[in-house]
Amino acid sequence: MLGALNDQQIDNVLHAAVIGRIGCHVDDRTYIVPITYAYSDGSVYGHSATGRKVRMMRTNPAVCFEVEHVDDLANRQSVIAWGTFEELHGDEAEAGMRALATRLSPLLTSTTAQPHLGPDGTPLASPHAHDSGTAVHEKPVLYRIRLAEKTGRFEKR
Repeated sequence: MLGALNDQQIDNVLHAAVIGRIGCHVDDRTYIVPITYAYSDGSVYGHSATGRKVRMMRTNPAVCFEVEHVDDLANRQSVIAWGTFEELHGDEAEAGMRALATRLSPLLTSTTAQPHLGPDGTPLASPHAHDSGTAVHEKPVLYRIRLAEKTGRFEKR
């Protein structure tokens, strides 16, 4: 059976997952990239080095977000949402970092997946950033995507 998820089921899928995909579009080019994230208060929180994804979202903050839960090919749920990218600073960055740390810390096994904030609540510089294979040493970006529209589908046998 195929069907639509209701609002609560959509939020359940968004809360349960930790890896989703951001789709951004600039200059007739679409870029889709996986991210680790936390979902809180109707927004997706993430962190990233300044690279293609961040540059594109700064240019065009209207993005699409996708996530799925798959038990097997006949039992799955997916959510697609549209929202607006916002860089976070100060208290908002600190709150976003807490949401990420709370959600992701039980799952962390890699130092590159661990965002860090300085005493002022801004992300610390990271030597792990890459763009086109070249390491860069820039301050990571902590961001939020405020979801304005969400839709979900399921298949269940």
